[in-house]
Amino acid sequence: MAKKNVTDIREMMVVISMMEEWSALKSLAQDSSEDESHKLSFRSVGSNQVCDLTVEDRSISLHYAELKENMTEESICETIDSCFKSCTEEIRTFLLLIQGGCYTMREQRLTGILQAHFGAEALKYLIVLSVEDGKVVDTLDDAQLDLINVCDGRYCRVRSSAPGGGLHTLLEMVDYLMTENGVTGYTESMLSESMKRRTEDSAMNMLKMKVREAEEKEQAFMQLLQQQEQRRAKELEELNAKHDEERKKEGAEQKQYEAKRENLEEAVRSHRAMLQLQISTPDDDEKNKISVIFLGLSGSGKSSALNVILERAGSQYSINGSTHEPALLTVFCERKEVYAAGRKLILVDTPELWDEDGVENVELVKDCLALAVPGPHVFLLVLQVGRFTQGECEMFGHLQKIFGREFAEHAIVLFVQFDNNKCRPQKINNYVAGAHSALQDLVRKCGSRYYELNIIKSQNALSYPQVKDLLSGISKLVASHGGHPHIVKRFSLQELQERNKVIEERKEGALEVNYLLREN
Repeated sequence: MAKKNVTDIREMMVVISMMEEWSALKSLAQDSSEDESHKLSFRSVGSNQVCDLTVEDRSISLHYAELKENMTEESICETIDSCFKSCTEEIRTFLLLIQGGCYTMREQRLTGILQAHFGAEALKYLIVLSVEDGKVVDTLDDAQLDLINVCDGRYCRVRSSAPGGGLHTLLEMVDYLMTENGVTGYTESMLSESMKRRTEDSAMNMLKMKVREAEEKEQAFMQLLQQQEQRRAKELEELNAKHDEERKKEGAEQKQYEAKRENLEEAVRSHRAMLQLQISTPDDDEKNKISVIFLGLSGSGKSSALNVILERAGSQYSINGSTHEPALLTVFCERKEVYAAGRKLILVDTPELWDEDGVENVELVKDCLALAVPGPHVFLLVLQVGRFTQGECEMFGHLQKIFGREFAEHAIVLFVQFDNNKCRPQKINNYVAGAHSALQDLVRKCGSRYYELNIIKSQNALSYPQVKDLLSGISKLVASHGGHPHIVKRFSLQELQERNKVIEERKEGALEVNYLLREN
C-alpha cells in the first residue's frame, strides 16, 4: 500500500486562543474566501466550532472550543482536551493564536497549560500564528523569542492585505512541522504518556512535601527538646550555686542562721512555685497554638487581611487573581483557624472596641479575649497604606488602656495595600521612612515590628511571600516571650472560658434559627 502524503489527509488543528483572536482569524479567512482557490465552511461538532479551509487543493480543519479569561486551569484543560478528542483524523497539531504580534500574559498562560497537560512533546506540534489586521508590533520581546525558539521557529503571520489573507503561509508551516516531526502529528498515546508522567510527578511532589514536613517537625521537636534540656541544666546549675552559697554562709556566720533559714524557705517557695508552673504548663497541643487578634478602625482592611492570611497559610492560591471582594463591616468578634508549619494559627477578627467618644465596649473586649484563649500571643494592628487619620493616631492609647501597658510588647503593625489606594505601590520601608511622625512613633512603640500585605489583583502572587514573612515574624515574637501569651489581668481565665461557652451557645442558637427559617 502506498504511503499517504500530508496532502492526502485532512489535517486537524486544535486552536488555542481566546474568542477575540479566533474571531479575527475567522474574519480574515472569510475575506480571503473571495479567491476562487480558497474554500471556507463553518460547522459545529458538539460544543466546538470547526472551520474547514481548503487552500490550493489543501484541506485543513481548525477545531476551536471557546476559552474565557476567568476559567480555571482545570476547566481550560478539560476544554482543550475535549477539542482535541473531537479531531477524529490521524494528523492532529496545535495552533496558538496571537493578535497583532502581541504575546501577552494571557497567551503565555495558555502555552503553560498546554505544556503542563499535554507534555513537552506537544510543543513539537505547536505553530504560533499572528493574526494581523491593523497596528502590528514588529519587535518581538524575550518571552516571544523564547517561545519561537522552543517551537523551532514555527511562527508565521497572516494579513488581510496579503493575497488570500496569506493563509498559504500557515500551510507551509504545517508542511515544515510534519517534515520535522513526522506525519502522525500529536497522538493519543503521547497524551496518555503525558498524563502518566504528570501523575507520577504529582505523587513524587506530594511525597517530597510530606518528607519535608516530617523533617521540619522532627527538627522543631529536637530544637524544643534541646531548649528544655538547656533550661533544666541552667536551673540546676543556678540551684546548686545557690545551695553552695547558702552552705558557706551557714558555716561562716552562725549568728545569721535565722536570716539564712528565711532565705532557704523563700528558695523552697520559689522552687515550689516553679514546679507548680511546670505542672500547669499547657500540653503540647496548647503550646502549638498561636492566637492573633486583628485590631484597627473600621475600613482598615482587617477582615480582608485575615482572609488572605487564612488562604495563603493554608497554601491556597487562585491563578485568576484575588477572589476577595471588599469585606462587609465586622459587627461581632469572629474566630478562624488554620494549620501552618505544624502549628494551629487562631485568627480573631474584631470590630472597633470603643465608640466615637472613646468609651470601651467591655463585652466586645471579653469576646475577642475569650476567642483567643490560650492567647492572645500577638496583637496585629492593621493600617491601610496611604491612610493615617486622627482616629488611628489615637488608637494606640485606647488599646493600651484596654489590654494593659505591656500590650506594645506583643504588637505588630501590618500595612495593607488595596486596589483603590491612590498612591502607587512602593517598598514598605520607604513608605514608613517618609510617613508622618505620629505614624513613625506608633511603629516605634510597637518595637519597629511591621510588615506589608498586598490585596491587589494585579499583584496577587506577592501575598504568598508576604504572608510567609509575617508568619515568621509572629513566630519570632511569640518565641521571644517563651511561647507565653499576654495576660490581661482584668479578666480571669475562668471568666474568659465561661464567656467562650456563651459565644458557642449563641452561635449554635443562630445556626438553629437559620435552619428553621430555611425549613419554613
